Amino acid sequence: MLSGAVLSVQCCPVPPEDHPGRRSHTPDAACDTMALVKPFLLIATRPEDEAARGEYEAMLRFTGLAADRVLYSQLDRAPLPQVDLDDLSGIIVGGSPYSTSDPDDRKPADQRRAEAELDELLDRVVPADFPFFGACYGVGTLGVHQGAVVDRTYPEPVSAITVTLTDEGLRDPLIRASGVPESFQAFVGHKEAVRTLSDDAVLLATGEAAPVQMFRVGENMYATQFHPELDVAGIVQRIHIYRENGYFDPATMDELIETVSAARIGDVHTLLRAFVTRYAR
Repeated sequence: MLSGAVLSVQCCPVPPEDHPGRRSHTPDAACDTMALVKPFLLIATRPEDEAARGEYEAMLRFTGLAADRVLYSQLDRAPLPQVDLDDLSGIIVGGSPYSTSDPDDRKPADQRRAEAELDELLDRVVPADFPFFGACYGVGTLGVHQGAVVDRTYPEPVSAITVTLTDEGLRDPLIRASGVPESFQAFVGHKEAVRTLSDDAVLLATGEAAPVQMFRVGENMYATQFHPELDVAGIVQRIHIYRENGYFDPATMDELIETVSAARIGDVHTLLRAFVTRYAR
């Protein structure tokens, strides 16, 4: 396991046998172009082993990154590795069962530490306008850091929703490079969301139930409320894992799985590949 180690970006080891992405990722032709670039830091905050493994494998698959091009930190389990931004291509933060808007006295110790360390990391990332992509939990981390109001005003049940790009989203270079259409389907499932964006944030995409679905800070820092890493298999896995976490009535699980299995999700995944392609260096 790589989390918690002091990682050298000059020598990116292949993950050991017990690493969650070791078994399944086979680089495709696009991964060959990443052979000489600086790695991307992938930060996870999922205490559940199966959920962490599934997210890791999905991130590799949809970014096109080989395992040895990723520095992987399971921040819920160990402190953030000591990294120099100059040694990275970019940072990707996955989703989380954590809710940043919960009162501090209700947050477990691992969540309080993870949030503090992410906040310190963003203290370096934001002034540098360093490439950052936060999926779902990125809304809470980047949003809160910049002064957005994140609360439980706009929750969304586990479902496939229609995401619609704003005029700014249609002009955004990352979104344009991804090729996503003006409206596309994506999976969501969250208890909190942005109610009011910070003054420095640009709204890129919106939704019917939760109006802030994607935003940008500066020129290179992005956050999405939806999950660009989730396909049908991924959302079904999380439904099983988080059935007792308050996202839905467990008695309706089979019906929910049937509903999400009919969703047509595809375009959204290209955002992750576009981020890696744009910022690999």
